[in-house]
Amino acid sequence: MTKKAQASMKPGLSMRHVLCIGWKLVILVSIALCLWAFIRIQQYSQSTSSPFPSTKSRTLSYHHFTGHPKIAFLFLVRRNLPLDFLWESFFENVGNENFSIYIHSEPGFVFDKSTTRSTLFLDRQLRNSIKVAWGESSMIEAERLLFEEALQDPANQRFVLLSDSCAPLYNFSYIYNYLMGSPRSFVDSFLDKKDDRHNPKMSPVIPKKKWRKGSQWITLIRRHAEVVVDDEIVFSVFRKFCKRRPPVDVSKGRKNPKLQKQHNCIPDEHYVQTLLSMNNLESELERRTVTYTVWNQSTSKTDNGAWHPFTFSYADSGPQQIKRIRDINHVYYETEFRTEWCSNNSSSVPCFLFARKFTPGAAMRLLSQGMVGNFDVSALLETPP
Repeated sequence: MTKKAQASMKPGLSMRHVLCIGWKLVILVSIALCLWAFIRIQQYSQSTSSPFPSTKSRTLSYHHFTGHPKIAFLFLVRRNLPLDFLWESFFENVGNENFSIYIHSEPGFVFDKSTTRSTLFLDRQLRNSIKVAWGESSMIEAERLLFEEALQDPANQRFVLLSDSCAPLYNFSYIYNYLMGSPRSFVDSFLDKKDDRHNPKMSPVIPKKKWRKGSQWITLIRRHAEVVVDDEIVFSVFRKFCKRRPPVDVSKGRKNPKLQKQHNCIPDEHYVQTLLSMNNLESELERRTVTYTVWNQSTSKTDNGAWHPFTFSYADSGPQQIKRIRDINHVYYETEFRTEWCSNNSSSVPCFLFARKFTPGAAMRLLSQGMVGNFDVSALLETPP
């Protein structure tokens, strides 16, 4: 009887033992899941509260630089610099301690005596340049490479981004004093409520309320240039989700309507503006560009009415036309109902220091008017060595 009773109890004990082990496993798994969820929430919180990882800056900070400050002129060009003769005149008789030059050209292109007439640009190209396509993230990647290279020189305290068709509207002394006299960056930045380029997939890393638009041609103080170079998160989101919609291609026939439904975004018109907005740095900006551009809307059916910068020819670059640009003292932002009066340390100043897009003929006329410097135009007719 006792043996039977003991035998009948063994299965019950075994079942309770199994249930006990099962509950322990459930509890352990629950604890593990809670810990995993907590870690993920912490990581998400860090990534959304600040666009930068908590790592040491890749650039050397020189916020207390006490030497003579320089302006870094950053040329973002397709290949060569067709207005090199204009810039040579601009830099004439200017000490090297006042400026430095950096050029991002296509990979493999070298500025030597066969590709430029100016000794100032000899071997000034970046060694790590990349292939750039308009409307793609490669454009802002090239800008970042220019800023990164220029930051290696602690004397560079202002950074001016220029295209291969930009021309100065004043002499070097005026531009130097203008930029060094302001503690702010000059970044055309505004909120366009009608703009639909913010891709919802960018959220929550880039919230729509921080999305900004503006001109690519910016001038930054050193601290803001470091923010651009040190960024990793915002740039990676732009590279993934901010892409230009392909233009209408007649050869693709019925595929065009589907292609035109793709989200459209132009990285270089949003990246720096949005990045500085996310870092709460807009109070440190003059929210305007110092580079003048006239925009015309395309009438081409295959171009979707896109806007393109007007090109100044010899005929468009006379004294009266240039004077009109130099006399502009405010910029109106229609989408914000904001008038930006151009000032520097509370003093009224002209809005623009540079203008684009200038042809070589237009640049020659600027020189002949003595607006930039002295130059012998006949030198352009000589056969390069």
